[in-house]
Amino acid sequence: MVEVPRKRKGLSMRKVREVLRLHFGAGLSARKVARSCKIARSTVGEYIQRAQNAGLSWPLPEGMDDAQLEAALFKRPNYSTKRPQPEMHYLHTEMRRKGVTLLLLWNEYKQAHPDGYEYSQFCEHYRRSKQKLGLVLRQEHRAGEKMFTDWAGQTVPIVNRYTGEITFASIFVAVLGASNYTYAEAFPSQTLTHWIMAHIHAFEFFNGCPEIVVPDNPKTRVRQSIGKQ
Repeated sequence: MVEVPRKRKGLSMRKVREVLRLHFGAGLSARKVARSCKIARSTVGEYIQRAQNAGLSWPLPEGMDDAQLEAALFKRPNYSTKRPQPEMHYLHTEMRRKGVTLLLLWNEYKQAHPDGYEYSQFCEHYRRSKQKLGLVLRQEHRAGEKMFTDWAGQTVPIVNRYTGEITFASIFVAVLGASNYTYAEAFPSQTLTHWIMAHIHAFEFFNGCPEIVVPDNPKTRVRQSIGKQ
C-alpha cells in the first residue's frame, strides 16, 4: 500500500493537471501559469518541481487517474542504488571544463543508461558527492586591493545583419575581489593590443585602479610581450 502525504490544502488534482498542462504542454512560465490559475507562483513552482522529480511531463501517461498522479507527485525521490550510478569522479573532472554543464553530462549519462536517474535526481547525487570533496581555502580581499581579469568561456558568434557573415568575439571579464563588481566587454581577438585596451576600459569603468591586477594564466600575453621586446 502506497502512503500518500497530504497535498497542499485547496489545490485539487484538477488544478494540478492544469498547471502541468500550461507549463509543460503550452510552455508558459511559472509566473504566467500562476496568473492563469489564480494561485501563488511558489505553489506552481513546487508542483513543477515535483513533476520533474517524478519524471512527469505533458501529456500525462495514458490512464493515470488523480490518485496515481497524487502518489507520483508526493512520493519520496527514489535514490535506490539499483539504478546505474553516475561516475562522480568523471563528473567532477568534466565540470571543470569550459562550456560543460550538468545538463550536458546528464544527457550523456541517459544515452548510456536509459533506465538511469532523471535530471533532478542526477543533480542531487552530484551535489551530495560535491559536498564530500575536500575543503577549499576561503580568500578574503581588501576593498581596492585586487582586480582579477581573464578571457571568459568560449568565443561568442556575431552575425553581420547585412551580409550574414559570422565572426567570433572573445569576452574579457574583470572582477573586483572584495565586491565581485564585474566589467565585461567583447573584443574581436585576444591579442596583446586588445588585452591592454580591455584593462584600460575596465579601469575607466571602475573609475580607478586597484593595487594589484591578477590575470588568470596569461601565458599568451607574456610570450607576446617578451617576443616584441
